[in-house]
Amino acid sequence: MLPTDRLSSFFFVLLAFTSASFLTWGYGYIGGHQVTVFVLASCFAIFMAFNIGGNDVANSFGTSVGAGTLTIRQALLVAAVFEVSGAMLAGGAVTDTIRKGIVDLAPLSARADFDVMDFVYIMMSALLAAAMWLLIATRKGWPVSTTHSIIGGIVGASITLAGLALGGNGALALVNWGQIGLIVASWIISPLLGGLAAWLIYSLIKRLVLNPNVAVSSELLALTEQIETQQAAGQGNQNTAQLDELVARRSTLNPHRANLRFAPLIAALGSVVIVLMLLFKGLKKLDINLTTTETFLIIAMIAALIWVSVYALARKLRHRSLDDSTFVLFSWMQVFTAAGFAFSQGSNDIANAIGPFAAILDVVSTGQVSSQAPVPLPAMFTMGIAMVAGLWFIGREVIQTVGTEITRMHPSSGFAAELAAAAVVLLASTLGIPVSSTHILVGAVLGIGVVNRATNWQLMKPIGAAWVITLPCAALLAAATLVVLRGVF
Repeated sequence: MLPTDRLSSFFFVLLAFTSASFLTWGYGYIGGHQVTVFVLASCFAIFMAFNIGGNDVANSFGTSVGAGTLTIRQALLVAAVFEVSGAMLAGGAVTDTIRKGIVDLAPLSARADFDVMDFVYIMMSALLAAAMWLLIATRKGWPVSTTHSIIGGIVGASITLAGLALGGNGALALVNWGQIGLIVASWIISPLLGGLAAWLIYSLIKRLVLNPNVAVSSELLALTEQIETQQAAGQGNQNTAQLDELVARRSTLNPHRANLRFAPLIAALGSVVIVLMLLFKGLKKLDINLTTTETFLIIAMIAALIWVSVYALARKLRHRSLDDSTFVLFSWMQVFTAAGFAFSQGSNDIANAIGPFAAILDVVSTGQVSSQAPVPLPAMFTMGIAMVAGLWFIGREVIQTVGTEITRMHPSSGFAAELAAAAVVLLASTLGIPVSSTHILVGAVLGIGVVNRATNWQLMKPIGAAWVITLPCAALLAAATLVVLRGVF
């Protein structure tokens, strides 16, 4: 593994080379039109993706690093493979130019004096504003929603532009305030659902695996002490009989029984959730038309494979101490959930950077505003690299907050938190409930803390406040940026 300074240099050079190569490619893609705008917008988008990596991706890997399952370098490797793969393979060939239907620019675009470049300035302002707010939150160690950040940026820039053209009342009418209300509701719904799911899953793991492990370890220790006491007491018919009985009792105990019986089952059930999340969320933008039977067979095969693999690992670990065996088992299980979550996140959350930027590219190259815009693969790859670089350079504060400061994590609790978050994201997506994956995972970590009665509620005060002010802060920053951009160009 490369030393820290060499690894930092590697990612700096990689990001710089990738960005420069993209700018070179992009010049030809836009046909040499609006070069200054293209270069500036590219920098804003790469900066946004960088900060998504530092906050959102770091939040996702916080439980794995905090539990000791992955080091920061190993988390970087997993993120590099699965985040970028998710973005490249399942990020989508097209993306919505206005995410979530949050604003309606039709009244503006219908005006005779409407300039399509104003739409570009809205998107550029949203990207820069969201990136700046994410950077501030990341440096404070606050895990916040990147989706809410970009929505706030679009709302702020759109209202500002409309205010200049239509006046105050007309500007506010552009915003879908019902969607804003759902975002506000998600501040409560997301962590509540995540916390409840984590509480249920981790309570089950403790009941089936962890508590029986503690009980059998205590019984083994007590029997061993009694045997040593009998042996020290000397030889006698009564002592010999008692000693034989204690030895026989100890030999019948299987300290790894819970690990062998329940850990593979929990892993298999967890794989069902992760595969469902990948099929219906992580890969939703790919044209995969599976029948119900095919979907069921894929899930069943993967679950069976996971069960066999974890059972074989549990048998192999029987020669190690029970604590070590449990740690290793749940570590591997958590790596699986972390990889699946990373792939899904790479395929979805990259849209917070690529969506507005793809809209800019589309307008610059075609001169028209469309509801959807094509996503060039070089752009997706560049944003993916920027996300991984952001995780390495600025992600440690958020990783520390989620992984250690809200509550202490163990691979078993980290696995429960990630599985709970995946289950809630899947359920919410299926039911159309507006939730934030960031808020869900933080809520899941809180649920773990509730089970262990070790939650840092004081830390949740600034985090909760950051959630509330994310949208207005991004909106204000975007409004100011829009005024500057229109003045410059």
